[in-house]
Formats: sequence, structure tokens, C-alpha cells
Amino acid sequence: TIGQGITDEVYYPQTDTPDVQDLQYVITDGSSFVDLERDATTHQVALADPLSLTYQQVNTAANGRYRITRTYATDPVRPTLLVQTRFQVLTGGPLQLYVLFNPSLNDSGMGDTGATSSGQLVASDGPVASALAASSGFTATTNGYSGTSSDGYQDLLAHHTLTAQFDMAATAGNLVQTAQVAVGTDTTFTLALAFGASRTEASGNASASLAAGWSAVSADYQSGWHAYLSSVDAPPASVTGSGLTEQYRVALMVLKAHEDKTFAGAFVASLTIPWGNAVNADSCCVAGYHAVWARDQYQMATALLAAGDTAAANRALDYLFTVQERSDGSYPQNTRLNGTPVFGSLQMDEVSFPIILDWQLGRFDAASYAKVKASADYLVAHGPATPEERWEEAGGFSPSTIAAEIAGLVTAADVAQRNGDGASASRYLATADSWHQQVDGWTYTTSGHLPGGQYYERIDDNGSPTDGHTLCVANGGGCFDERDVVDAGFLDLVRLGVKPPNDVHVTTSLPVIDQAIRTHTPEGDLWHRYNHDGYGETTSGAPFTGAGVGRLWPVLGGERGEYDLASGQPAAAATALATMAGAANQGLLIPEQVWDQPNGNGFTLGQGTGSATPLAWSMAQFVRLAVSLSAGRNVETPSVVAARYVATRTVTVTVPPSTDSTARTVFLAGTLSALGSGLPDWAANGIAMTRADATHWTATLTGPAGAALQYKYTLGDFDHVEKGAGCAEIANRAMTLTAGAQADSVVDWRNVSPCGAA
Repeated sequence: TIGQGITDEVYYPQTDTPDVQDLQYVITDGSSFVDLERDATTHQVALADPLSLTYQQVNTAANGRYRITRTYATDPVRPTLLVQTRFQVLTGGPLQLYVLFNPSLNDSGMGDTGATSSGQLVASDGPVASALAASSGFTATTNGYSGTSSDGYQDLLAHHTLTAQFDMAATAGNLVQTAQVAVGTDTTFTLALAFGASRTEASGNASASLAAGWSAVSADYQSGWHAYLSSVDAPPASVTGSGLTEQYRVALMVLKAHEDKTFAGAFVASLTIPWGNAVNADSCCVAGYHAVWARDQYQMATALLAAGDTAAANRALDYLFTVQERSDGSYPQNTRLNGTPVFGSLQMDEVSFPIILDWQLGRFDAASYAKVKASADYLVAHGPATPEERWEEAGGFSPSTIAAEIAGLVTAADVAQRNGDGASASRYLATADSWHQQVDGWTYTTSGHLPGGQYYERIDDNGSPTDGHTLCVANGGGCFDERDVVDAGFLDLVRLGVKPPNDVHVTTSLPVIDQAIRTHTPEGDLWHRYNHDGYGETTSGAPFTGAGVGRLWPVLGGERGEYDLASGQPAAAATALATMAGAANQGLLIPEQVWDQPNGNGFTLGQGTGSATPLAWSMAQFVRLAVSLSAGRNVETPSVVAARYVATRTVTVTVPPSTDSTARTVFLAGTLSALGSGLPDWAANGIAMTRADATHWTATLTGPAGAALQYKYTLGDFDHVEKGAGCAEIANRAMTLTAGAQADSVVDWRNVSPCGAA
């Protein structure tokens, strides 16, 4: 990873093993100043090739004296990072250039030893070794310990040159290695940072990569990405028509880059540690976000599936089934790549999502069903309450968790039926239907203190959302009446096909969360996780170390976009997509959180904080929303779930030719409360229809599948209700809400010729 103009972390041999604190340059004139590249330059970053993750950093001295251009590629054949470096003296000179390398091998900052060997700087800590070399060679090298007299940087600060050169640092500690590169007024060379199981192996890898040369290695690296992009679906029209194609491709490639090469299908949540500058890395082994959460894995897998990378989505499911799933069907909160749990809790949505993914992939074979069945049985036995919901801080009845559980059980039932297990299928569906009927009673308060008083809570401890029990928010957020803490998790009920988007409980909750947790940014509207959240920088902007203020999450803007799309608002969904892109940094990486206050404390409203950047979930949400926009539907929504609980029916009515002469709109009136959207029964102007032509009007009805309606057509009041042949009264019409189309005919209208008022 790169940031602040330098190299931050490099991972070897797996994506949960960071080995570098930083790699940067030191610049001096040998007499009057010593500049640290990170602190003394302004930084620009861009893609050198828009079809690969070939990043280029351009660092220009604040005093205008020099410029450093770094371009990155990894060797597809060896564990080597190459950094092509161009050093330019802009004014003054001559200048001297040094490489400053601070390894933290094997995910530990204090266990490294190092030495100079055959012109390279080598280091090791347990099973991980590194070698730093330059295509031009080094003119001087030294090995020491950070902050001590043996530290090459401290030597440079004091003397403007390396006065003491130590061949080795043999005692394990916080190793710092420094080397001088000969430069003139415009010099280009290549650094190689290689790894191996031993110093000899790492050194050999560095030499081989340099021998292959920057041009060949970078071309091979880029070719690999080009082939990958050619193997997936072309970018959808939602991005090609809105200037977001590059953002889409980067998001897709970043997801691919988060898959480990040793444990195929294991996608870590982020190749970063949030607020890593405040994390003590002296001892092994800080996990950060270098772990696998089944929930994040599902988000990434569904995005890759949507983009056409079915193979990666299948690998993700294989990993979940073979590495993470326990014998009882449950899943740990998260794990290291080898399946060792990191945190100790359990989240029921993470038990559910692998089932849904299995169904989405069409994995109906017996072996996959055995895995699905174990998890579905666990849901039935232990749900719907969860030890923790998706924000990993509280247990109880969560709308978002219950949405995943219901969807998991319905998809499991379909897989069970396909495997001839009708008894299990019936049990799963009965449980899902029961929870579907009760979810509002468990999580929707009718006595809330927030405006409106009726809305979904973030979570309820005991499924009694009017009892006002206390919810203590983690990370120093405080303790509150649980009715006073809200999030947008209830939108999962819509996204996963459990409720229609016009459900009255959903629509009455939207303005509540918009008032409580939405912030307007220059890029567009974004949302906090929940009100009173403490997971973010402190009020002064200091890094989160256990208590702070939660900031805005771009991923939640994408989730709102998916709701907008489901509710027939594609323009709003497209705006949400653009807002997510606007939150990305120069490298097109979408962060976990963005700043929610006016510019200050080193942050910009709507731009990234010290949280994880990128958050792979954010990148996945962008990809999936983009594909969904072009598809005209949310591609993640399991159709088997939506078919059970949500129906959309298009009604077309043929009306008399005299209808236009009344200048009135045709309405559908009836027992519309059955649609669950809050419409009153038998209001004459219940649902306004759309004129297709002089004799045809249409309307789209969305509501619970199987809802029974009685209805009639009117021209806005019952003085202009439909009449039958000979102007006779007609009985109420009847409809069962199922997916499809319905055609009706009106013969005449009351009080419209030839009918009178009778």
C-alpha cells in the first residue's frame, strides 16, 4: 500500500502478514538541510496505466528544489516489489539521495535483524526475510535501530551524511536500514524490495527481478491486469455514460487484489490497519482489517459475481465452507487466513450470508447442501436474536440481521428442495415466514423519542421495542434508551427481498434516519453508521484509539442507492453512485469513513479520514450498485426470497373513449392497506394511474406477495366510479397480488354520459 507520498505496507507471504512500516527517501545537500520525503514534499498520485493497478506517486519538494516520481509494479514471477524512481533536481544542487527502509517483518516491529550483504540490505524475522537492492547499486549502507545513534536517519539529521556505517544489526529490535543512491540532476533507477523464507532467497529474488528489468517486469505485471479485465464483463453503461469507468475498473481490480494467493478465495476486509499510525506494532500480531469476515466476504463475492468473475465468487464460497464454517454450521466473527479466530463473538448474519451466496451461485450439489443445511439448522436453533449485529458491538434483535436470516432460510429451503429434503425445506420456510411476520414487532418502535415516534431501531435487546431498555454504545459513545439509537440496517429487508420498498414501516423510518444520521457533503449525501457512534477520530481529529466520534461511511450511501433503485428511483441511485466515487481519494480508493465536519483538523468534509482506505466492502458496494443500475434491478436480491414476500403487478385498464373529455385522472381505489404502504382503504383517489393513450391507463402495484385486494376504478371520487353495462352497479373487483400483469376494462363512469348520477 502507498500513502503520503511513500510506500506504507507490503504483504508477504500472505495478505494477513504486513512486513513494512515505511520505505521512503531522504534528501540532503550535504550541509544545510535534510528532508524526509513524506514530510517535505507535496504529493500527487495517479494510475500510470488505467487498465492495471500501476500507481505512480509524484512528490515535489515544498521548497521547489527537487521532484521524486515513483512508479510501482510487483513481479508476477517472484515476491518482489519494484519501484522505478526518477529523481530530478529542479533548482540548486547537487543533492544527495538516501533510501530509508523501516521493516516490520512478520507483522512485528521489534523482532528484526539486518545486515549488508553483497551490496544489498537484508533483514529477517522468523520465517520472513527481505532484501532491498537498487539497479544502480548503493554507494553506502548502514543498519541500525530506530531513534538511536545507529539509526541512519538520525546520523543524516546530525551530520548531513552517513558518518557511521554498520554492517549489521544482529540483535532483534526496531531495525532501520539506510542506503545512498548516486544521483545527478536527473536520474532514474529501480528499487527492488524482495522477500523470501531466508535472506539468501530474498536476495536472490531481488537480483533476479532487477536482472529482468523494470520494462519487462512492469509490462508483465500490466499484462496480467489487462487479461483479468478482459475476462470479466465490460463496464456497465451506468459508469461508461457518467465518467466513472476508471473508478469502476479500479474498484474491481482492488477487490481482486484482496484475495490471498495462498488461501484461494480468502478476501481480507482491507489491506490496511485503520488509524495504523496510532497502533503499537512492537509485538506480533496485530490483525487490523487483515482478516476475513464472512459478511465482507459475501459483499465482495456478490460484487465479483455481478461483474462477471464467477470463478472468484465460487472460490470465496469454497473458502467459507472449507476454512471458516464450523461443524455446527456457525461461523466465527472473523478469522485469520488459516481459520484461526481473531475476535471471539458470533454474528448471525455471517451464518446466513454463505447460504445466500451458495444459492446465488447455483451450488445445489449434495456436498454444498450439507454445508448449507448445517448453517440453516443453526439459524433455526439459535435465531433470530444475534450475539452481535453487523456493527459488532451489541446483541439482540436487529433488522439487518433478521433480514439476512430470513433470506438465508428461504434460499436454504430452495436448495433443500432441490436435494430432495422436503422436510427441511418446510421447516426453514415455516421459520422464515414466522420471523417475517414478527420482525416489525421485534424491532419497530411505536413509542420512540425521535421525530415521528415510529421507526426501526438499530437493535433491541429483547424484541420489545417499546420498553425503553438501555443500550450502551461501544467506543465511548454513551448509554441511551434503545429507542433513541437508529441506523439504516432495516434497508436490508428491502435489498434482500424480505419487504417491498414501499412498506410503511420502511418509508416512515427513512425520514427519521435522514434527520438523525445523514450529512450533506460537497459530493452528496452520506450517512453515519448510527447516531452516537464512537468509532472514528476524536473531536479534535486525533486517531481513534478506543473512543471517538463515528464519521460518515460511503458504503451506506451505496446501500441507500440500492434502496432507491428498488423503489423506482434510478436517478437517485445514480447520484448515490457518483457520491461514492466522489469520496474516493486520488488513487480512486473508497475509504471506510469520510470526514463529517467542516474542513479542519487536517480533514476535508466528505473526504477520507484515518480509517481503512480502501475498505473492500466500499469498493464492492460501488461495483454492485453500478451493475444493478444498468440491470435496472438490484442484482444481489435473491429472486426466490422476493418471490415469496414481494410482488409487483402491472395493471392496465381499458376505459371508455369519453374519459379524456372529463380531464380527470383515473384512480384505483380499494383495500389498499393490504399493500402495506400506508395507503388508506377505499379512498377514491387511492392510486393515481398513468395515461398510456386515450383508452388505456396503467399502474404498478408493489406489496406483500399474495396480498388480497378488493378494488374499483374511479375518476377521483365516488361520484365518478366505474359502472357496468347499462350503467349498472358492479361488484368490487378482486385481485391477488402476484408478479405479472393484469388487464381490466371499464364500461362506463357514473356522471359521465351516457350514465347519470344513479
